[in-house]
Amino acid sequence: MSTPDRPEGQNTPLGIYDRPRDQGVSGFEVVAIVLTVLWLLGALVFFVVLPEESRPGFDGLRFLVTLLTIFLPVAMIWVAATAAKSQRVIREESARLQAAIDSIRQTQVAQAQRSAAGSEISVAKRLDEIAASTRKAETALATFSTRRDRPAAPVAPGPAEDQGSLALGTPAETLSQPPATEDFVRALNFPETAEDEAGFAALRRAMRDRKTAQLIQASQDVLTLLSQDGIYMDDLRPDMARPDIWRQFAQGTRGRAIAALGGVRDRTSLALTAGRMKQDPIFRDAAHHFLRLFDRMVAGFEPNASDADIQALADTRTARAFMLLGRVAGTFD
Repeated sequence: MSTPDRPEGQNTPLGIYDRPRDQGVSGFEVVAIVLTVLWLLGALVFFVVLPEESRPGFDGLRFLVTLLTIFLPVAMIWVAATAAKSQRVIREESARLQAAIDSIRQTQVAQAQRSAAGSEISVAKRLDEIAASTRKAETALATFSTRRDRPAAPVAPGPAEDQGSLALGTPAETLSQPPATEDFVRALNFPETAEDEAGFAALRRAMRDRKTAQLIQASQDVLTLLSQDGIYMDDLRPDMARPDIWRQFAQGTRGRAIAALGGVRDRTSLALTAGRMKQDPIFRDAAHHFLRLFDRMVAGFEPNASDADIQALADTRTARAFMLLGRVAGTFD
């Protein structure tokens, strides 16, 4: 049987993987030989010097007992010598096996450390990509927020009284219509990537409405704060509640009756959010402000929404943030 190759880079004892070699006559065997010779010589002397008159005639039983008396100690000597030699061989094999196991363990630890280092590099690269995408989204949303503060686009000339009302400070948002349901739902989910032109267009149209813009801004604030703890809505996989549960919530039901809305089960995210809620007053205020605006939004959205619209709303990033923060705040208790 071939011996396994010695792992590279390991300081193992020389010959630890070699097959045990026959070392010839061992010390135990030499001692056994000496004791055997001494015993046989003693027995021979005893029978030679025994007086003639004291020697009995031939007796089979006595002869058998004499043979046992002479050779049984010899057998015991060699049994003891063999056992001692076997014990030494077992100790050597155990030491060799333990050294081989230690070497294999060191090799596995080194490989695990190299794999962990590679994983850390991959994770760090992924985090950098997520941070870059978040910065792009925040920049785009900040641009939209700035656009809300700018004057409305010019409209067709109208009566002088209308111009005067705008000049006196009537917000242009009050004259705008609520966004279409598709744009509203898509805006609450935010653009998927920096290249999501349709998502940004829907977000831009939705933010023309003042109430919708407030909710989107509050949602953006809590999502940004949650991302600081590594909590991202795309990583959550909540249990989706039925549309009738959402309708009950919109109509004012609270407590255990709507507990199914708190479908976020990720313990790490819940624990981190709860800790942040207790320790960070800024996060706590932002979370409660967001929950109030979301509550009002659902109450106004539900009467004219179909079950499919409610299901689409529940699958947005904003709704997932509501599920997470609602569970932490005790909305569903």
